[in-house]
Amino acid sequence: MLKNLQISCIQTDLFWEDIDQNLKHFENKLSLLPEESEMVILPEMFTTGFSMNSTQLAEEMSGKSFQWMKNQAEKINKIVVGSIIVKEKDNYFNRCISMFPNGNFYTYDKGHLFRMEREHIDFTKGESKTIFKHNGWRVCTLICYDLRFPVWSRNKGDYDLLIYIASWPESRREVWNTLLKARAIENQAYAVGVNRIGKDGEGISYAGDTVIIDPKGQIIKKASDYKDEIISAELSLVELNRFREKFPVFLDADDFKLL
Repeated sequence: MLKNLQISCIQTDLFWEDIDQNLKHFENKLSLLPEESEMVILPEMFTTGFSMNSTQLAEEMSGKSFQWMKNQAEKINKIVVGSIIVKEKDNYFNRCISMFPNGNFYTYDKGHLFRMEREHIDFTKGESKTIFKHNGWRVCTLICYDLRFPVWSRNKGDYDLLIYIASWPESRREVWNTLLKARAIENQAYAVGVNRIGKDGEGISYAGDTVIIDPKGQIIKKASDYKDEIISAELSLVELNRFREKFPVFLDADDFKLL
């Protein structure tokens, strides 16, 4: 029997370049989650804010933020998803970690680096997508600027839920809201966008617009603008598969290969 998926998204402000404060902040937030939630999604670079200070803020994969995610996932018995700054040898990555309660985890390195803030200078780009499985669900995790690139986000029959974690500025919120709906519709998948609020250390403002969207582009749940808030929803794989069978646009999709 196919199971529904209970997810929660945390929309909140971040402490600029302060890992310890952010970990404490999110530990408090995790204690407020509904008991039935199986997965909780945090914003991009949830331990630092969207900082290009990679050399000073990066951690090893065995560092405090990774250990915090591992401990918290076990403590609350939920999958914890969020990105941190990770150093490997001489490379720095904006890395999404999906941590399971049993200590297993999956990683995704941001594939499209935001050159307008010099992210392509301070970080190394990822080369492949990551899709993990949970109770029959196939989940694809992407990061912020990836949202603008439909080929990278393309569902080739390999995922059911598409997650974007972000630090997406208020000035481009219309783009965020429009493209999230487009990605859900064109990929016939649930799409979730988790964004922060507040103002960062560079003076950039964020409105939030955290949202959960169904495969038809309809909003299931949306966080209040500019508000510190947790939203949750129950997603149905049965309804998703029924819609895909009734309206199989994927059968006419153009084929392509990423070179």
